[in-house]
Amino acid sequence: MKCPVCKTPELRPTMIEDLLPSMGCGNCKGSLVSLLYYRHWAEHHKPSSDANEPATVSELPADTTNALRCPKCERIMTKYRLTGTVANRLDVCSLCDEAWLDGGEWQLLEQLHLSDKLPAVFSDTWQRKIRSENSERTRQEILRRDLGAADATKVETIRDWLKDHPAKSTILTYLYRD
Repeated sequence: MKCPVCKTPELRPTMIEDLLPSMGCGNCKGSLVSLLYYRHWAEHHKPSSDANEPATVSELPADTTNALRCPKCERIMTKYRLTGTVANRLDVCSLCDEAWLDGGEWQLLEQLHLSDKLPAVFSDTWQRKIRSENSERTRQEILRRDLGAADATKVETIRDWLKDHPAKSTILTYLYRD
């Protein structure tokens, strides 16, 4: 199998973690991980004790922006976002049940406390949540740009107050009259 990024080097057996084998590229340091092996690893792996701490990322690894072909079957792999704030995406071949991790992405997954949550990351629910968070962030940025930071903060405070208010409908009706 050839590396989907470098195209030429042969992938060689390697280990990402204990009990988690992969096929790695010596040039770009990317790895092809069988999700079958990953699921076995995840069942026997204990998440780190700092998994509840906020995730901080020291440095983002390079991410392939172009479509990758699965080294096994040559089909185009699907890209999955990790979070709404990190641009890196994981490439997955649903036919072969394999994931391509660019060099440094396993460490990124660990820093984000996502290394034991890949099935969730690959779900429609996770991807929808990321799109929703990105949309909300964009709306907030537009509000701040159009109103300024001070007025945008006031609007957000009012929105939070109004969100679960028992008379929300009455208040909105009164405000819309003008």
